[in-house]
Amino acid sequence: MTVQEGFVPVTGGKVWYQIHDTGVNRTPVIVLHGGPGSSHYAMQGLRILAENRPVIFYDQLGCGKSERPTNQSLWRIDRFVEEFAQIRKALSLDEVHILGHSWGTTLAAAYMLTNPTGVKSVIFSSPCLSAPRWAEDQKRNREHLPEEVQAVLAECEEAGTTDSEAYKKATAEFNKRFVCRMDPMPEFLKEGAQYKNPEIYNIMWGPSEFHVTGNLKDFDCTSRLKEISVPTLYTCGRFDEATPESTEYFSSLTPNSKFHVFENSAHMPYLEEREEFVRVVNEFLTGVDESKL
Repeated sequence: MTVQEGFVPVTGGKVWYQIHDTGVNRTPVIVLHGGPGSSHYAMQGLRILAENRPVIFYDQLGCGKSERPTNQSLWRIDRFVEEFAQIRKALSLDEVHILGHSWGTTLAAAYMLTNPTGVKSVIFSSPCLSAPRWAEDQKRNREHLPEEVQAVLAECEEAGTTDSEAYKKATAEFNKRFVCRMDPMPEFLKEGAQYKNPEIYNIMWGPSEFHVTGNLKDFDCTSRLKEISVPTLYTCGRFDEATPESTEYFSSLTPNSKFHVFENSAHMPYLEEREEFVRVVNEFLTGVDESKL
């Protein structure tokens, strides 16, 4: 396998990218990581997909190995859509599959609604395509937490103390159930924290997964999912904060789509059920390439 990496100039700074290629002449897949303000770090295991096609990772501006400008006006979805288009052009990705995870699906959907050419398929992994619906789903998920944990979350949010240790500890209880159910949590995930940019997350989303106060709080593209006509795969974990109910609903609104639930996962099936995730993704992408879908 050859690994090529470098930087692409985009609006606001330079973005780091990495291409894994085993020489298989198939349409490449580009991975849009979660966040906002996370990085490709947790998803790097998906380089195994390069056994069947080139795989491209990049760290969105402001996080990972990309430049970290301090201009807060850069942290809005329209600029990230523009950034993605600039990366495709710079890397000559005339034809491409898109695999977005979590916030990466928000970005993928917003990008698809600009009517780009050359996108052969889209995978929405644990999608967030409606921030209001996401917030409602998390309200219900929180009801499954112990009452004392629910009380801490509510008190801190009301008092504006979401940066307190008590809130972080209560949030960790939510994460164990609905973000990653691996116990113990993989050590390498903790190491990945250094690549995140909490400022971007807070500006665009809010203080936690379930308390949406940022500039994405009104994002909702469900009424336009019918415009995405390429083959589309929706996936989520059975215990995902991107709930099976909402994920299946998004799929029902998308004309040429399939839906798959990973039965033993929360929000990170690509780690929690890695072999099964890779199998499902490969099967879908190969089917599109061979025009079986």
